[in-house]
Amino acid sequence: MLEAKNVDEDRITRLKAELETTVEEADDPEEEKKLRCRACRRLITTTDHIISIDGNHRHSFANPAGIVFEIGCFSAADGCANRGASTSEFTWFSGYSWRFSLCSRCRNHMGWFYAGEGKSGFYGLILARLIQ
Repeated sequence: MLEAKNVDEDRITRLKAELETTVEEADDPEEEKKLRCRACRRLITTTDHIISIDGNHRHSFANPAGIVFEIGCFSAADGCANRGASTSEFTWFSGYSWRFSLCSRCRNHMGWFYAGEGKSGFYGLILARLIQ
């Protein structure tokens, strides 16, 4: 019985610490700029990294399977891990090849990293998978 009580007390202590952190973040104006993975809340990027590609930040595209994605373009996404071989097949941005971008914590598919020869790379992140 004593062990169960200690486990519960430890859990309560952890939950209190998480709540305090959440309250502190809510008071932080910089927190409003942070864009997190909807699945695990990992920091993915910030609104400071919003960029325009082909004249817009937001784009809607359908992949070859007909699935439509609304993406936003970002110059950096430190919370992403890029995976897979780079390909220009079915690219949505002429002159750019792409790789998958996953949340570096939970591995949720966040979007794509685009790279072009002689061009700066950028992230096309699925907006529905980000929360502010």
